[in-house]
Amino acid sequence: MPSLTQATTWVHLDWVLLVVAMWLLIGLLGIVALRRFRFVAVVLFPTGACVSLFLLGVALSAAFAEPELAVLPLGLPQLPFHLRLDSLSAFFLMLIGGVSAGVSTFAAGYFRQGEGTPPGLICLEYHVFLASIAMVVIADDAYLFMVVWETMALSSFFLVMANHRIPEIRQAGYLYMLVAHIGALGILMCFGLLQANTGDYTFANMRQQQLTPFWGSIAFVLAIFGFGAKAGLLPLHIWLPEAHPAAPSPFSALMSGVMLKIAIYAILRVAFDLLQTRIWWWGVLLMAIGLATALFGVVFSTVQVEMKRLLAYSSIENIGLICAGLGLSLLFSSYGMKSLSALALTAAMYHMISHAFFKSLLFCSTGAVMHATGERSLGKLGGLIRNMPWVAWSTLVGALACAGLPPFGGFVAEWLLLQSFLFTTGLPGSFLDMLVPVMAALIALIAALSGYTMVKYFGVIFLGQHREEKLAKAHDAGLWERLGMAWLVTGCLVLGLFPNQVIALMDPVTQRLVGAGLAHTVADSGWLLVPVSIERASYAPAIFLLGILISFGFVFLLVRKLYHGRLRRVPAWDCGYPWQTPRMQDTAEGFGQPIRQIFEPFFRIRRHHPSAFDENPSYKITVEDPLWYWLYLPLASLVERTSRIIGLLQQGRIAVYLMYSFVTLIVVLLAVNR
Repeated sequence: MPSLTQATTWVHLDWVLLVVAMWLLIGLLGIVALRRFRFVAVVLFPTGACVSLFLLGVALSAAFAEPELAVLPLGLPQLPFHLRLDSLSAFFLMLIGGVSAGVSTFAAGYFRQGEGTPPGLICLEYHVFLASIAMVVIADDAYLFMVVWETMALSSFFLVMANHRIPEIRQAGYLYMLVAHIGALGILMCFGLLQANTGDYTFANMRQQQLTPFWGSIAFVLAIFGFGAKAGLLPLHIWLPEAHPAAPSPFSALMSGVMLKIAIYAILRVAFDLLQTRIWWWGVLLMAIGLATALFGVVFSTVQVEMKRLLAYSSIENIGLICAGLGLSLLFSSYGMKSLSALALTAAMYHMISHAFFKSLLFCSTGAVMHATGERSLGKLGGLIRNMPWVAWSTLVGALACAGLPPFGGFVAEWLLLQSFLFTTGLPGSFLDMLVPVMAALIALIAALSGYTMVKYFGVIFLGQHREEKLAKAHDAGLWERLGMAWLVTGCLVLGLFPNQVIALMDPVTQRLVGAGLAHTVADSGWLLVPVSIERASYAPAIFLLGILISFGFVFLLVRKLYHGRLRRVPAWDCGYPWQTPRMQDTAEGFGQPIRQIFEPFFRIRRHHPSAFDENPSYKITVEDPLWYWLYLPLASLVERTSRIIGLLQQGRIAVYLMYSFVTLIVVLLAVNR
């Protein structure tokens, strides 16, 4: 295996390490300029964005190259750091570089002087976070992986705690760190099983081990538990709706758009690369967890009244859909159906990169709205399309992509996912042939509810009239914020209009992981996207977009011809009641009421009824996550009671502690003698 000095054999890996070093250097410069706000904002963050673009170029170049290996002279004796850059790593480096370029540019205009943590310290935490996630995807041994994984967790914890003076933010940060460390225990046990008692924790050694189906299944379940805690899979999702609203918006964008995908990368690496055994029920389990997570997330997002909490639950939904696609790919792969496994895996990967762009865009636009209005509650917003047209139209692109509408990347991802679920008639066993189409119907329901949520999100914020007088003073995004959002909008459009070219970039990954790909099929179809055969299904994004433009042009010309450009303004229809106020518009609570009533068993609802003696009577409904009360609060109570019992052992007397040591020694000696 090459060493660090043999750079000629791993050129791309050398450039990736240079990117990591540059991000760390930018972070250290932030510490030097701890409170120099302008220098950090308009020099360091844009420089970090340029480094991200450089990483994107390196990853594009490495996507079709042979795997590159290296050993760094770092770490512990007999435990050096092993690195590997293959097609899977290159794909996720593309995602990291592409999304972080836009978010870093947006962050250059987002931060305000005097907010929370000093700007230089935020710069350090931000770029250490980027460096650690890049190192995660090129780590090739369990030791380095856990070091950079925990670095990613710790740096993101400090980013969540940027406004640490607020008690709710501290609570959200501690909850996030608790769940992250619980997941890390599962990851450590998973790696312990994968090395098969050889003492060699390199991934190369793990690939050579042939675990029995029993131990392989335990390793797989531990991977789903450990990495699922970071991804936000049910029931380990509880940190996500708390941490995202607490973190500043650029960090929320990176956490949702990038960090959650790094957890999916780890599941891919273990299930499709390190584990040599694949069992059909692994795929069914992952599909079931994914669809339950997706349905739970989308139902809760429809009833949220706070912008970032709504987007957090929407991210839970999208992660669930991605895992459902991975589960289907595992199911197909276990039966040797390579082409269908490649289709499902391609759909999941397309959804990953699409979600990374449109959800980062939505979090950035939410941050722009919060800065312009000082509000995060949907119930106090409205009519902002007049004051913030740039943010409004950027948000509309993100909302349409999130709703799965063409011609954006979100539609291509969900369309491919539905196609992969509908091509299941060849599965052995009538149970699976019946189960998978039912799951496809569930995906269609989730997609419809996601569109419903995005209509609520965009309509309540930007349409109608101002619900508060201060909204009339709202201002549009600044130059840096516009540039960052424009880059993310471009990503959504490129993913929607050029799916064949994007799938070609994914082909080396699917070829390596499942032994098949779609590149040959889509290359022969020209501008049509044909997942399997032209007789079964196809989609033409360019033709669809051309049809939309022609339709709008025809309507525009028709109106000009009939009305000769005349404009007539009349009052809006007032339903026979002319004394309307902005408070009479449809609210976020009212918009979500039908869904709340249909899915009421999902929620824990508390209703506050006004008293006849209240000076300002109000009726309030609070929708809460029932898992807090069914699972986590009882578990916390059990841990607290157990801790009190164990605490009785601490008597504060040296004689008692010596007795504990003596008794322990006797028990160990008896056990050894037996």
